[in-house]
Amino acid sequence: MKDIEKIKIFATTSIRDALSVIDSGAVKIALIVDHDNKLLGTLSDGDIRRGLLERISMDDAIENIYFKNPIIAKVGVSKKNLLHLCSLNKVGQIPILDSNQRVVGLFVIEDELSEGLYENNVILMVGGLGTRLSPLTDNMPKPMLDVGGKPILETIVNGFVNSGFLNITMCLGYKGDIIKDYFQDGSNFGANIDYVVENKRMGTAGALTLLNKKPKKPFFVMNGDLLTNIDYKKMLDFHEECNSKASMCVREYGVEVPYGVVSVNNENIVTIKEKPVHSFFVNAGVYLLDPESVNLIPRDEFYDMPSLFEEMILNNQKTTSFPLQEYWLDIGRMADYKLANLEYSKVFNV
Repeated sequence: MKDIEKIKIFATTSIRDALSVIDSGAVKIALIVDHDNKLLGTLSDGDIRRGLLERISMDDAIENIYFKNPIIAKVGVSKKNLLHLCSLNKVGQIPILDSNQRVVGLFVIEDELSEGLYENNVILMVGGLGTRLSPLTDNMPKPMLDVGGKPILETIVNGFVNSGFLNITMCLGYKGDIIKDYFQDGSNFGANIDYVVENKRMGTAGALTLLNKKPKKPFFVMNGDLLTNIDYKKMLDFHEECNSKASMCVREYGVEVPYGVVSVNNENIVTIKEKPVHSFFVNAGVYLLDPESVNLIPRDEFYDMPSLFEEMILNNQKTTSFPLQEYWLDIGRMADYKLANLEYSKVFNV
């Protein structure tokens, strides 16, 4: 059972404040109660991210996004039965209520089963040429460029290791020996690292056909030139909660039209919007795939990840978007590289 006082909130709590409670509570959810301490529902990080996809504001109240029918148990239910309830309903937490429907505890299955480590594999795509960052990449692969006093790739590896994902495969290409010499078997970084080599450009999905062993569980694929502090455990929870076959991190991106946009109906002006901003979700280069997805990838040819998602959609396989609210930067241009070095210490608390 958990001390639940710090994770109780009201339906009028803002999404921003609720997220802070979830992140600080270490049990992945908040409990929504009324002023009599009666349970109204639960709120997870996944509930919030689904709300973000609907363009809600972080300052909105949680009343329209929290889950109102959670699995519950009464005081006195045995641990064996609680574990069975978790397994049967595919949940990780069960609120415990007294006879008056007041919440008095929280059963968390990870307390019983988890050691904080995950068997899910991580595949890092680190074979690109990085031509837009020349001359920095003339003799160095882009993932090994120094940002914040260490290679970009080391920050990525540290992020996965700190989240409990230790089994990492790097798909090497351009100047891959530099990467392999630096990371070796990964033991100096707390990881288990192995390598595959692209003898020709295979794309972010095509390179998966080179893996020595097919993953047995959902696995991450990530570009090796990204700087982010994403919580990978939350992404895995979201993927499994949605029963998804493939998940893609997406980032909101705004484009400002530098003119007044005029809407017309025949010759009549209806509205004028001065320099409007159009917002889109863009591919952020971090993915979670079920092992069976590899079977859809053609062998020995270039094949990018968007093509795999399009193929899965055509095959009516569930694909989901995981909206990022964490820091994220694609280091593709010289301006991005300079920005990364300016922001690194603020984001990663160096």
